[in-house]
Amino acid sequence: MRNMTTMAREVGNGRYVSSTGEFTRDQRYMTTRITADGGDGYRVEPGRYRLIVSRACPWASRVVIVRRLLGLEDVMSMGIAGPTHDARSWTFDLDPGGRDPVLGIERLQEAYFARIPGYQRGITVPAIVDVHTGQVVTNDFAQITLDLSTQWVAHHRAGAPVLYPEDLRNEIDAVNEVVFADVNNGVYRCGFAGTQEAYEAAYHRLFGRLDWLSARLERQRFLVGDIITEADIRLFTTLVRFDAVYHSHFKCSRQKLTEMPVLWAYARDLFQTPGFGDTVDFQHIKRHYYEVHRDINPTGIVPAGPDLTGWLTRHGRESLGGRPFGDGTPPPPPPEGEQVAVQHTPLARADGAAAAHLSTVHGLPHQSAASPSVAPSSPRHLVSREAVPVI
Repeated sequence: MRNMTTMAREVGNGRYVSSTGEFTRDQRYMTTRITADGGDGYRVEPGRYRLIVSRACPWASRVVIVRRLLGLEDVMSMGIAGPTHDARSWTFDLDPGGRDPVLGIERLQEAYFARIPGYQRGITVPAIVDVHTGQVVTNDFAQITLDLSTQWVAHHRAGAPVLYPEDLRNEIDAVNEVVFADVNNGVYRCGFAGTQEAYEAAYHRLFGRLDWLSARLERQRFLVGDIITEADIRLFTTLVRFDAVYHSHFKCSRQKLTEMPVLWAYARDLFQTPGFGDTVDFQHIKRHYYEVHRDINPTGIVPAGPDLTGWLTRHGRESLGGRPFGDGTPPPPPPEGEQVAVQHTPLARADGAAAAHLSTVHGLPHQSAASPSVAPSSPRHLVSREAVPVI
């Protein structure tokens, strides 16, 4: 009898839902590392590499946040793919002429093929590309952020926080392991489950872990120690997508994030911290999931909600103490060209002191008038029923 677990890449043919039961993510990545000593053949070098992301993707969003907190914007450039993709690849449809201005390519697939001709696995983001060769070096998202913290230290900004401190690494690793299995990947195990039994097992595992996290965070401001660490970043990118996508689209429906008081306050605390909320594009997030996953959402209709203004409300977590950046300082506002469009953020519909405060903190222009809640649809050729599973 065939194993009831199906690898994500085996689903294919425009289908994300496992036809036989439990969803299992294909985690066979390009594990080449960029290190200070160049042990894998790629040495840390300012200007040599380009980070490719989509703001829609939670795995890529981790790297965007870490790069921003550490101040590596001038050291490693960033290309942003559009929120949707077709059967072949993420595309650079946000850029003039549909080409990445540094790499000169239309599809991220081209950089994968430059490294491994006919590459058969997922064309995933984040990916780091060697600008000189046009080849992907790594798409191992879990290792990328750790290496930015530990291998690129010589290029961190003055006042950069220590996100992966040596004395907390064992605890951070332990928390990351269960959060990945039950929460980060757990929402996908709910959404892509192919049987009722597989879905309910994933559902109970997800909310059991969220309850565990709530209990942990009820007494401390951050997941590990009294500072923001890699563990907080990894949890945040799932929580910030929860109500907009996972609650409805993936049937993670016991509660919304806004109905879990501790986690909702914790998520708002991080969102309102420079380097977190100023990287989040809610329109890109919604468009990706609802337009691409056509076996879950056949119409491709993107919900107009939820109301995002709650992200700007007071969280009260300061009472738990903690030092968000430890002995470091907040990052400056995002550089020109990397700012999220205001109409894709809670600021689009906010007014009053909260919006003005967050605009100042995140370096965004305040827009007092309400903006359309749904961005224009992407060109239809960029969204295909044959889309490959890439996140």
